[in-house]
Amino acid sequence: MKHNGLRTLLVGWLMVALMVPAVADDAPMAPDITLASRSGKNMRLAEMRGEVILLNFWASWCGPCREEMPKLEALHQKYKDLGVRIVGINLDSEKGLSEPLLQSTGVSFTILYDPTGSAGEKFGVSAMPSTFIIDRDGKIRYHHKGYQSGYEKTYEEQLKALLRE
Repeated sequence: MKHNGLRTLLVGWLMVALMVPAVADDAPMAPDITLASRSGKNMRLAEMRGEVILLNFWASWCGPCREEMPKLEALHQKYKDLGVRIVGINLDSEKGLSEPLLQSTGVSFTILYDPTGSAGEKFGVSAMPSTFIIDRDGKIRYHHKGYQSGYEKTYEEQLKALLRE
């Protein structure tokens, strides 16, 4: 029993530690990536500077990604006019694989496609989904691996904190 209690304590501490914000001065710059958008136009991450960005790597085959998508859309609707941009980067091998999910969830935020996984590699994506919250200066301030119900509340708190800076 003690062992399980210690494991629970360590896992809880690790989860909190992973969500601690990077101090702006020490935060790494987000890699500058250019990817094709849902409309076919190429978009460059560096051109979004000046906005707070929630960057979410996802795939249509990922169950937690599918669960999270409507919650990201709700954040987009709430904050799109306040200087926040939600960007989903799809890692499916073919663009068409993502379309049924995007249509069924009514996603209207920016979707970019990374069929080769090159942007995912630059960001060091090791879990699906992976979410990065980037400040107005292009620095990665928060990084979340995976998704569990309720994470969107944490995202919202972090977006608000960066908007207040």
